[in-house]
Amino acid sequence: MRYILAILIFCTLGGLQVKAQLSTPKSIPESYCMSEMEYRLYKMVNDYRKRYGLSAIPLSKSLSYVASVHVKDLYFNHPDIEPCNSHSWSDKGTWKPFCYPRDENKKNSVWDKPKELTPYKSKGYEIVYWENSAVVIDSIISFWKSIPYFNSFLLSNGKWKGKKWESIGIGIYENYACAWFGEIPDPEGHPAICGQIERKKHPLERTDTETDKGSLSENSLPEEEQKSIKHSDKKEVSQGTPGRYYVIVKSQLPLVEMQKLADEYKLKGYPDVKILQRDGKIRLSIMDYSGKASADSALRQARQVFPDAWLLNLHP
Repeated sequence: MRYILAILIFCTLGGLQVKAQLSTPKSIPESYCMSEMEYRLYKMVNDYRKRYGLSAIPLSKSLSYVASVHVKDLYFNHPDIEPCNSHSWSDKGTWKPFCYPRDENKKNSVWDKPKELTPYKSKGYEIVYWENSAVVIDSIISFWKSIPYFNSFLLSNGKWKGKKWESIGIGIYENYACAWFGEIPDPEGHPAICGQIERKKHPLERTDTETDKGSLSENSLPEEEQKSIKHSDKKEVSQGTPGRYYVIVKSQLPLVEMQKLADEYKLKGYPDVKILQRDGKIRLSIMDYSGKASADSALRQARQVFPDAWLLNLHP
């Protein structure tokens, strides 16, 4: 059974270091970029807000960088071991280590990480998601929406009723994902998307003709970027690996259609999507495993999104 844990975290921004990759305090490495998977989760948050008549939250380079490095710190260094929780930061970087809630007091708050580590000069608030295998963004957003306190961040209601978020950052790595919310615009603007041409327009340059003010919608990107999003990483066709179990979500579509679906699912957060062509049949797999127990658990999870998903076992 897959266990899912989501922990609400009140944290602030920071230029962090994970493992051997160090960052300079109050700077963001020029090499930093946001993954397409992280960008898709950002879009899902704003699409959800739009359904309730709420404005889009501008994407923040500072918050996204901190979110990205924090999830890696959690994954590699595990600062969330008792008595600390996932609010915490390890002692493996250039930031000050922090054990939450033990170290929290009026003069020492985890909310103040932005002032310590980035040009962002306001508090930051974070929600975190964890599960015991690589995360899938459909599960992340569904879980956040299902928990009232997390949902209050997404829709600015409950405790955060009337709150106008001016910045948001997204980080995803292996088992962890997080979203950071800020009350002021980010002077650093928005992050570049990995593998794409960076937009020349600053996200704070808004016009009355923009339908989603402050958002980075796909239609607002240059044509080259739209093509990159829609047609990136075309999947090769394979016969599969004997002895593995594949979670199949589509079958018997033309190869061209399968390739399009593979691209779409990749962007939706399924990095291991594969097109299998075997015995005259074409199938689309979103996950595969060597063990039956892991595959069964993944299948149960997949059926929350793909009700007709089934398991294909390629016998050795």
